[in-house]
Amino acid sequence: MTNLTLLINNTTSDTAVANIGTDWIAVDPDFDALIFSQGGGAVSNGNPIPSEALLNRYAVQLDDTDPVTVPKYFLADFSLNLLKEVKLAGNQNKRYVFAASFDGATSTEPTLECWDNNSMDTILSPALGTGTPAASWYKAACTTLPSPNLGVDWVGTPLAGDGVSNIILLNNGSGALSGSGILYFNFKVVIPGGYLTPALHTPIIAIIYATN
Repeated sequence: MTNLTLLINNTTSDTAVANIGTDWIAVDPDFDALIFSQGGGAVSNGNPIPSEALLNRYAVQLDDTDPVTVPKYFLADFSLNLLKEVKLAGNQNKRYVFAASFDGATSTEPTLECWDNNSMDTILSPALGTGTPAASWYKAACTTLPSPNLGVDWVGTPLAGDGVSNIILLNNGSGALSGSGILYFNFKVVIPGGYLTPALHTPIIAIIYATN
């Protein structure tokens, strides 16, 4: 059986996976979570996981008209009770941000998907477009190739469900992995103008693959 480890880059260096546990942090899918924030004060890298009151205090500053790209992305590292910032995530032309590390071959190409819940059977959340996948706030881009050329204001693919236009092929469409390997992607959240309660919606992000 091939195992997957999701890693986040906790540095400002746009370089491949190295020094796991310090530069790159492994995500525990059973306990850890991603936090999207304006950042500042206690909601910053290396601080304890904040209370709901602190998260509200440093919530993303929304706009009545224009969409807002979430500026800060954190891993809530449950084992250490610390925030670890994904410093290159979001609207940046960066390649080595999130890494999906496989310890063996896969029989299908790994895909990045977003769903309402762990059952992965609906995409009705406003954050996923309320059933219209193209309107999803969650955007991603595969950066596994050496030169993804995202640009400084990249658009990405809206993630919602498993439709071919709303998933990311993490091996850039090259198919299943023939052995162990690491695939990369970047991710951001863009909240529409006039939306007042984005924190009410907490879709899940999933990496889907099969093995022989």
